[in-house]
Amino acid sequence: MPITKPFMAARRFTATAGDGTGVGAAYNILATATTNDAGVAATAFPTAPAYYNLYINAQIQAADTSTATTTAITIPNGDALDPATPIVIEFVVN
Repeated sequence: MPITKPFMAARRFTATAGDGTGVGAAYNILATATTNDAGVAATAFPTAPAYYNLYINAQIQAADTSTATTTAITIPNGDALDPATPIVIEFVVN
C-alpha cells in the first residue's frame, strides 16, 4: 500500500501590535482585526489547525508565547510592543 502524505496548507493573518486590545495577560488581537492572505479583513482564524506559528517583527516566537482560538490570539504583555510592530500568525491546516 503506498504512503499518502497528508494535505498541508498555510493560512496567514497579519496585523500590527496597535490592532490589539487589553493589557498584560489579557492583551489579544481579534481575528477580525487582521487581514488574510488575500489582503481582506478576516472573519475568523482556522478551526482545529495542526499548529500555528506567531511572528513578532518577523521573529518566530516560542510556543508558550501565545494562545489562539478561532476568534483571537492572546499574547501576554503584547501591549508593551510598539504599536507599529508587525504581527503575523501562520496557521498550518490539514
